[in-house]
Amino acid sequence: MVNARENRVEIKSMLTTVSSKPSASDRVHTFTALDSAMSPHTVHVVFYYARSPFGSFDLDSVRIPLSELLCLYPPVVGRVTKNPDGIWEVKCNDAGLRILRAKVCVGIDEWLRSADGHEETDLTAWEEMPEDPTTWSPFRLQINEFEGGGVALGLSCPHRQADPTTLTILLKSWTEAQRRQCIVHPPSFSILPLDLTDINAVKPNAKPISTKTATATATFRFSDSAFKRCLQVYSIDGIFPQASPFDVFAALFWTRVARDRVSICVDFRRLLPDPLPYGFFGNALSFSSLEISDTVDKGIGHVARLINEHVASLDVEKIRFDLNRAGSQGLMYGRDLTIVNMEHLIVEGEPLMYKAVFEDGVRPEHVSYRIGNHGGEGMITVMPSPEKGFGRTVAVSLPEVEMAKLLSDQEILRLEPKIILSGGK
Repeated sequence: MVNARENRVEIKSMLTTVSSKPSASDRVHTFTALDSAMSPHTVHVVFYYARSPFGSFDLDSVRIPLSELLCLYPPVVGRVTKNPDGIWEVKCNDAGLRILRAKVCVGIDEWLRSADGHEETDLTAWEEMPEDPTTWSPFRLQINEFEGGGVALGLSCPHRQADPTTLTILLKSWTEAQRRQCIVHPPSFSILPLDLTDINAVKPNAKPISTKTATATATFRFSDSAFKRCLQVYSIDGIFPQASPFDVFAALFWTRVARDRVSICVDFRRLLPDPLPYGFFGNALSFSSLEISDTVDKGIGHVARLINEHVASLDVEKIRFDLNRAGSQGLMYGRDLTIVNMEHLIVEGEPLMYKAVFEDGVRPEHVSYRIGNHGGEGMITVMPSPEKGFGRTVAVSLPEVEMAKLLSDQEILRLEPKIILSGGK
């Protein structure tokens, strides 16, 4: 597998793009306690396009709108440094965003069929922060050209600096700049409520647990009709008629993996009394523990109801309490099986990630989200699918033995999901 990964993605060039208007040299972006708690993790987002979204590929035509957009995002082109008190921060010195260009020696359809999540990381550039980070670019963009014309855009950064929603909005905003349209969700550097920024809210210096468990990944894409079939098959309408797609698919996979306790990850931008804008830059994630014994016996409908009630109960006080608990454990993702809810990215019935359109008619075919350095218990991420309605994409990372069982699980297969990025042959 290592050789296959090395052979299929080849880096061709690397350059640095700066903003078209340098920011003030003394501007500094500080990290919140929540940001610091995310330090063990990295974020990787990949947008797949069946054909090049740039038409005739011209790197200069791509860079110019991006440089203009980066004027709004000083922390993206800045560099990490320590202040006189020894606290990490970002100096917004316009040092630039690294852009890599790569070739993939197979077509995009073959890649989605045969690659797995580990190989997919080759589509996003990553380099660990060196001892002296003054020239290190924390944000990296990799443009991957597939054989036959498809393109994958891989964007990555340390989780301390941004969450998946931030990267989604950044890339979507680039497409708007490319099309000379207004930026729908400009970045906001507003301050989190005091309850969530108190330095005692989390303990970012906790020692991470060791994560040596070999994991495997797979992505399941369920159609709108599959969701409705699931409601019928498991009589969920009679048990909990208000069940959302997240409730149902989270319950389906939780009952198949069969854990008594999970961590539920929810974006809290829209959950606060004074909601944060979608463009809020940084981290706005809540990690809360939910315990349900004998999930298989309770059934999907009852588990879906308990998940819904748990998420609905989240408020500022509970979010703070849960951050304190989770931050003290060293890893935010994967110490318990982590179920990630990305329903917030559906706005007025439209998934924001699938509105990242560089030119008319060229929508993303698939969007992947990966978290680096998560714990050995694994992750289940429920996110929107390209089609509208109740269809969802579920990305799963589990210990290899458990993943092998999941891929042949008849309760999941009866819903006829399309399985991609599972290393299939």
